[in-house]
Amino acid sequence: MKFTDLNINQRILDALEKENYEIPTPIQEQAIPHVLAGRDLLGCAQTGTGKTAAFAIPILQLLSEQEVTEPRKIRSLILTPTRELALQIFESFQAYGRYTKLHACVVFGGVSQQLQVKKLQRGVDILIATPGRLNDLINQGFIDLKHVKILVLDEADRMLDMGFIGDVKKTISRIQEKKQTLFFSATMPPEIVDLVNSILVDPVKVTVTPPATTVDAIEQSVYFVDKDNKRKLLIYLLKNKDIRSALVFTATKHGADRLVKELVKEGISIQAIHGDKSQNARQNALSSFKNGDIRVLVATDIAARGIDIEDLSCVFNYDLPKVPETYVHRIGRTGRAGLSGKAISFCSIDEKADLMDIQKLIGKLIPIVDEQPYPMLIKTLTPKVAQRQHRPLPKNMEQKRNVTWGKNKPSNKPSFKPKSPKVYSRKGM
Repeated sequence: MKFTDLNINQRILDALEKENYEIPTPIQEQAIPHVLAGRDLLGCAQTGTGKTAAFAIPILQLLSEQEVTEPRKIRSLILTPTRELALQIFESFQAYGRYTKLHACVVFGGVSQQLQVKKLQRGVDILIATPGRLNDLINQGFIDLKHVKILVLDEADRMLDMGFIGDVKKTISRIQEKKQTLFFSATMPPEIVDLVNSILVDPVKVTVTPPATTVDAIEQSVYFVDKDNKRKLLIYLLKNKDIRSALVFTATKHGADRLVKELVKEGISIQAIHGDKSQNARQNALSSFKNGDIRVLVATDIAARGIDIEDLSCVFNYDLPKVPETYVHRIGRTGRAGLSGKAISFCSIDEKADLMDIQKLIGKLIPIVDEQPYPMLIKTLTPKVAQRQHRPLPKNMEQKRNVTWGKNKPSNKPSFKPKSPKVYSRKGM
């Protein structure tokens, strides 16, 4: 099947041709006809399957067929969890709708709202927004949602993870009940199922692959390595010229910055992107990576679903994620649009339980690479991790901590006096 077989108008087909789009992905092939027919839709699809075009193309067609009144009113709202993903969706609407007369706008936090407000005041047909900034602008009187006819909730499970569901529900309450709703989520936890049941009316369900599965085209592997040797192993692997571009995920912002400093000393072109960076710094780093000016981009999970890079050759899990689904979203940055890719994970002794959870989720074992210069030597869990996993500490550590351990858990009567709780500033949160 081709896009020409999906009853798409010629102006949008011309734009797709300019983007070298000819054959729709499975989710596009299944979703577009239902959206054009006005049905509510529940899309269960992993990242990298082309779902942005699956809702952007039919929305552009439906709105372009309606009469436009001046001043323009927001007729379609796309809610998404992160700034990067919001910008990515906006760019897609700009590309697919280049030959239509529709106006799109994107709003997100972390930058001044001045330019965003000016665009809104000029009139907008399609608004792409993150929940926090959207509700801020609504409360200030700059956004009116009573004319919205098509609502899209993209990466709904990620919005749940980030604590945005309250904002999402508040936004939905401001929109007329008679609307078309398109709901996309890579996973379906109970809270998301409840939300689906409360807002979708007789939806069509489109499932391209089972939730939380990994793309077959991605070659996955894991290296068992001590935490202190991860940096050395990464430098060693980056000497492979087949890794043309690499996205490296770390657990913390501080860890990302520290890794960048160490790899710069090795002559590796690299930058970091995370929540403490300004929006301009994040966009500049991302642009440099996309353009090939830098070879390595280090990111925290804020970027796990918001980075869309053509032909990304490798994703490194420098630190394994604590949430197994996050692994799927991370490695989904490579192997996109039918291309191949590699996902390499580093696993220290403290992360073995996380690896087991990931393998249970994806339903297969990740191949272990044994031939490497920094094999794992430390085989004992650190005290903090051992306690979290309810495992007994070594005897010498028990004595040092002065804690009496039962079979697998500490006594309820510690022999030390608890310290006064620390008071943490909320500055910057």
